Amino acid sequence: MADPKRPDFSFYRGCAVLTPNRRELAAASGIEADTDEGIAAGMAIAMDQFRGTVVLTRSEQGISLFRRGLPAIHEPARTRLALDVSGAGDTVIAALTLALSSGEDMKTAMTVANAAAAVAVSKTGTATVTPAELAGEMLLDSLPVLQMDKLSTLSVACAQREAWRRQKLVVGFTNGCFDLLHPGHVKLLKEAKSQCDRLIVALNTDASVRRLKGPERPLQMEGARAIVISALDAVDAILLFDEDTPMELIASLRPDVIFKGGDYTLDTVVGGSLVQGYGGRVVLVDFAADQSTTGLIERARTRQPTIGYSEVVH
Repeated sequence: MADPKRPDFSFYRGCAVLTPNRRELAAASGIEADTDEGIAAGMAIAMDQFRGTVVLTRSEQGISLFRRGLPAIHEPARTRLALDVSGAGDTVIAALTLALSSGEDMKTAMTVANAAAAVAVSKTGTATVTPAELAGEMLLDSLPVLQMDKLSTLSVACAQREAWRRQKLVVGFTNGCFDLLHPGHVKLLKEAKSQCDRLIVALNTDASVRRLKGPERPLQMEGARAIVISALDAVDAILLFDEDTPMELIASLRPDVIFKGGDYTLDTVVGGSLVQGYGGRVVLVDFAADQSTTGLIERARTRQPTIGYSEVVH
C-alpha cells in the first residue's frame, strides 16, 4: 500500500492499493479533480498508469474506491466537526492497512478508513484514533435512527463541553458498563440529571467489560448498550472508552460533577480528587435495593423470582 508523492502512478505498480488525494490525482493525470467529471476523467488515466486499486481521499467530499473492471464506490465525508485535517491521509492509509490485514474486504476497509479519518479531523494537530473512538464512529452506521447522535468521540465531546461551559451550564459525568439496564441504573442517571444541566455517560467497551467482569460478560454488546442508554432523556452524550478507568476522559472533559453509586466512597471515585481540586463535586447516589446486573444474572441462572418494581422504588 502506498500514499503516492510522485506524479507518475506507474512507479507504484506492484502495490496493492494506492491512496492519493485530489491534488495528487490531478498531478498524475493532468486534469483538475475538483468535480465528479474531472475525477472520473483523471482516474481513467491514473488507473491506466497504476493498474491496481485506488482509494481517493476527497476532503469534504468524502472518499472513493476505484477498481479495474468494477463500478466506483463513493462514501460522503462523515465528520460534523472538522477542526484540523492534518494527518488525515495518514490515518486513512493506516486504517485501510489495519482493516485489510484483519481480513476485511476492500469496501469495508474503505468504510473503516473513512470513519477513522472523521475521528482524526475532529481533533487538533496530528491526532491518533483509539479503538473506542473508531468503534463509536462505526456504531453511527448501524444505529442511524435510535438517537445515536448522542454517541460522541472525546474530541467532539470536549468541544461540546466548552460550548456548554460558555452557556454556564453545569456538566455532570458518570460511567459504567450498563450491561443489563435495571432500576438502579435508571435511578442513578435520573438523580444525576436532576443535579446538572448536561449529563455525559462513559460506557465501557466490550473489551473493557471482559477485563473487568470476566470472559462471560458483557451480555449485551456495546452497540446494544449504547442504544438503551441513548433512549434515556437524562443522558445528553455517550462516550465509549476502552481503558479500565475513565480517568483520561475525566481529565480531558473536566466535568463539574461526577456521579457514582452508593457502593463507592468519596476517596474511591476515579477522578474524584481531580474534580474536587478544581472546584467540582463528587456526588454518591444511593442504590436501589437489591438491584444489580450481577444479581439479575444470578437470579436468571437459578430461576429465582426477580424483585418487583414496587419493592425498589422507595
